[in-house]
Amino acid sequence: MSRTTRFRLGLGAGAVLLATAALPAPAHAEEVTDYAIAVDPSATGPAIPRTMYGVFFEDINRAADGGLYAELVQNRSFEYSTADNASYTPLTSWTVSGTARAVDDSGRLNERNRTYLALGAGSSVTNAGYNTGIAVRDGETYDFSVWARAEAGATLTVSLQDSGGPLATARRIAVKKNGWAKYKATFTATRTSTTGRLTVAADGAAALDMVSLFPRDTYKHEPNGLRKDLAEKVAALRPGFVRFPGGCLVNTGSMRDYSEASGWQRKRSYQWKDTVGPVEQRATNANFWGYNQSYGLGYYEYFRFAEDVGAMPLPVVPALVTGCGQNQAVADDALLERHIQDTLDLIEFANGPATSTWGRVRARMGHPEPFHLTHIEVGNEENLPAEFFARFQRFRAAVQAKYPYMKVVSNSGPDDSGTTFDTAWKLNRDAKVDMVDEHYYNSPQWFLQNNDRYDSYDRQGPKVFLGEYASQGNAFKNGLAEAAFMTGLERNADVVRLASYAPLFANEDYVQWRPDLVWFNNHASWGSANYEVQKLFMTNVGDRVVPSTATGTPSVSGPITGAVGLSTWNTSAAFDDVRVTGADGSPLLGDDFSGDASKWTHTGAGSWAVQDGRYVQTDDTAENTMVQAGDPSWHDYDLHVKATKKSGKEGFLVAFGVKDTGNYFWWNLGGWNNTQSAVEQAVDGGKSTLMTKAGSVETGRAYDIDVKVRGRQVTLYLDGEEWGSFTDDKPAEPFRQVVTRDAKTGELIVKVVNAQSAAARTAIDLGGAEVASRARATTLAAAPDAVNSETSTAVAPRTSTVTGIAGKFTYTFPANSITFLRIKEK
Repeated sequence: MSRTTRFRLGLGAGAVLLATAALPAPAHAEEVTDYAIAVDPSATGPAIPRTMYGVFFEDINRAADGGLYAELVQNRSFEYSTADNASYTPLTSWTVSGTARAVDDSGRLNERNRTYLALGAGSSVTNAGYNTGIAVRDGETYDFSVWARAEAGATLTVSLQDSGGPLATARRIAVKKNGWAKYKATFTATRTSTTGRLTVAADGAAALDMVSLFPRDTYKHEPNGLRKDLAEKVAALRPGFVRFPGGCLVNTGSMRDYSEASGWQRKRSYQWKDTVGPVEQRATNANFWGYNQSYGLGYYEYFRFAEDVGAMPLPVVPALVTGCGQNQAVADDALLERHIQDTLDLIEFANGPATSTWGRVRARMGHPEPFHLTHIEVGNEENLPAEFFARFQRFRAAVQAKYPYMKVVSNSGPDDSGTTFDTAWKLNRDAKVDMVDEHYYNSPQWFLQNNDRYDSYDRQGPKVFLGEYASQGNAFKNGLAEAAFMTGLERNADVVRLASYAPLFANEDYVQWRPDLVWFNNHASWGSANYEVQKLFMTNVGDRVVPSTATGTPSVSGPITGAVGLSTWNTSAAFDDVRVTGADGSPLLGDDFSGDASKWTHTGAGSWAVQDGRYVQTDDTAENTMVQAGDPSWHDYDLHVKATKKSGKEGFLVAFGVKDTGNYFWWNLGGWNNTQSAVEQAVDGGKSTLMTKAGSVETGRAYDIDVKVRGRQVTLYLDGEEWGSFTDDKPAEPFRQVVTRDAKTGELIVKVVNAQSAAARTAIDLGGAEVASRARATTLAAAPDAVNSETSTAVAPRTSTVTGIAGKFTYTFPANSITFLRIKEK
């Protein structure tokens, strides 16, 4: 049920909506909560930089090959290897008719392109593309190319077809006898298909490499261009910056190069020199996320894309301290110096004159003018802050000695708090770094609770780059929580200078990480609910914050309630002597597993059994193996558990406050590949970290674990010593707002997030500002669980004209909505 045209919004000096903007209405008239917003237009809030919001591109979820990079042929250079994925061979995604074999010998195309295909006379190979196949559109042009040689000459027949027959007229290419050469042909699709196949047949023996098919219609540039619909979705955001290439890609694997001296090391960190120059001469690499990256989309294409969408480039280079579970500091000073020089060379590639060594490379690739690089980031989420920072300082000193204008960005590790975070921030603060990159992926609850995160940051300290964040889902409730948090980012724009949701892209058939901003397959793409939120903020930033205040939502928090639980993650563990007693000492639960485990309910994965008087989870590859016992109404109790790790990668988890499978607290001991312990809270399935400390769990050692719950206060003990405590009393405020001014249009932008099921009837006082009587409203409103898909856009903006605007007026913000009112100042 919805209200549509000319419905009244508010009371008294009410504003009236004039448009067909169908918005959800409260189910019952009484589901309205009253708020007030007071704006002080005469006060000066922080300036908001043009670059405030940007995007982070990492090759995860097939974001590059099979994604933004428009190449339609998968494994075009026959370089796939078990180093990339255990299931890969050089002929992955190819089928052979006749005889064909992958060859790695001196007859190769070049030293960095190690493997080529030897195709027998009368044989053919067919490529399956990505997803369901090679997607083509009726009437559109596609450019084919191949590097080939034939000792006795040969004719190649190249065809596009699907199960229904030809998709274009086949082409014949005569391969000459004089060694490797590049050959080209053009196809025009005669019908649309998403299941196409590309076949190359030879009448004589031939060697093939770099078999390529590109749509002619790419974004801005061809050849070697970007997929148009994906690039346009990024451009529509009007991003202030593009951070690339990682993420885990820059701080995992070997830091050595791709050369004979390194043994043609495949599992390497992303190193920019591998990714420039002619595509057939670029290195290949094993992508950290479990596939191959061809580097067809390399640093030159990144810089050009940032320029095309009007964004500041922000590259990230390795700091020679690995992360993402690897956590090793490379102790090779010569290698460190080489990477520092590579970083200086990257700046020259971006900014140097066309007469400089690396500026000349850029110019030869087609861009004689500089890319105007001003920021560069060293490292990503390093979990060894001291080792990282020692190396970071050497990078920073070298960069600023040669390029004093360059902002060198540091980071604070992989979490929003904890020992690593605190240590990293102290090092950054003491050294007066320009900017610190924070990353966190938390529950919607956390984002609603932490709107004030940056209110208390030191205004004179390093600025914050929020380089990666998301609320663990692509439903509208996730977007609402992120929007509420973003009002706090804007309010603190003097501290938070850059922010980017992450990750950017996900191919629906190759997913390593969720959630993601833009989803796609081989023929279509769609923005998530989170994308619509980001777009609304990114295209309505304003120039300066106008100070404002708002009333909050009354909330009463009772004690933490819930049952108890035991769990493991990639670990086998044994539990014993479980006792739960009330605050008065009365017994609530006791189990020494001398009998059966009938008191426990298995709600997770894994395999549990009573063995030798202990409750044992035996599968050391299963994740979240939760078993639960007790009453969800329990509160104010003491929990004791004895736990022993038997085998596996991590430790064990002890849960309390368990309401159901998606709502609980747990103490994660020996998590993150047995490198740290933390208390996490799950709310509707999304987890956030409440506190964390470095530490590991020993295999075979029995640990005494005690959890004391009193009201909202929790104290944790490990082997009789207090490990830590926390109070879960921060309200998850659903009503958040910020006001900015757009100097160019002369408008106040009142931005309000109402992340609750009741409408928010709001008295707005513009503090004496003289304004036009009409305003433009842009609203995102949907059910909390609404998601966007290829076939349905449940979350989309609706614009309308609102009348009755005055210095003081009342506006009712719909339930579960984000509303931007653009009000013209006189």
